[in-house]
Amino acid sequence: MPQTVTHLPNLPYKAERTDMAAAFRWTARLNMHESVANHFSLAVNDDGTQFLMNPNQMHFSRIKASDLLLIDANDPETLKGPNAPDPTAWGLHGAIHRHCPQARCAMHVHSIHATVLASLADSRLLPIDQNTATFFNRYVIDEQYGGLAFEEEGERCAQLFANPQHKTMIMGNHGVMVIGDSVADTFNRMYYFERAAETYIRALQTGQPLRVLSDEVAEKTAQELEEYPDQSGKHLSELKAILDEEGSDYAG
Repeated sequence: MPQTVTHLPNLPYKAERTDMAAAFRWTARLNMHESVANHFSLAVNDDGTQFLMNPNQMHFSRIKASDLLLIDANDPETLKGPNAPDPTAWGLHGAIHRHCPQARCAMHVHSIHATVLASLADSRLLPIDQNTATFFNRYVIDEQYGGLAFEEEGERCAQLFANPQHKTMIMGNHGVMVIGDSVADTFNRMYYFERAAETYIRALQTGQPLRVLSDEVAEKTAQELEEYPDQSGKHLSELKAILDEEGSDYAG
């Protein structure tokens, strides 16, 4: 029998925390996690410099809404506190929320197919189907991996989101960073990027010529998907409904 769902105590940003916790749990279920590494963050103030993020060294499958840290990207003392975040999470996500106000939410993973794509000399994602076309002209490739994402590396990566159309960064030799307007928007984009990368990698593995869409059709498809009514919101809502039915403690 499923357990009774325990909901979040009286902490600030209850709805935001609950959405984030659901995203962590489902990312683990999809095996897109990286043990106790990788991080998601969500801006909660107007200029985006205060954000929620997962605590240091906690597995995605165990994260609850109440576990999330509230961090100020402009606080130089952040890493000295008793509940300091992972230093690479601070370096990468702190820089993004400091410099990229359009990035209300940021999700970084080393999911298998996105990371395989990021490991190729040519890391472009060609539009060969509807999912890959979603990202046509909407990603940037980081060609200058410089080691773990401490503050200097994080600052460099944040500058690559200068083009507002780019909401996905294929991090060469590293993984993927996805940004968006909300948890639902960003999780949906991350999910479909991994699906698109898997399709593309598997197509390359056949050794057969690729059926690449024209630029015109790829752009038309990307625009149609961007305008599709509330698909990302419905996606996350359904995932939370499943977790609730199972008696998950994610919202606690």
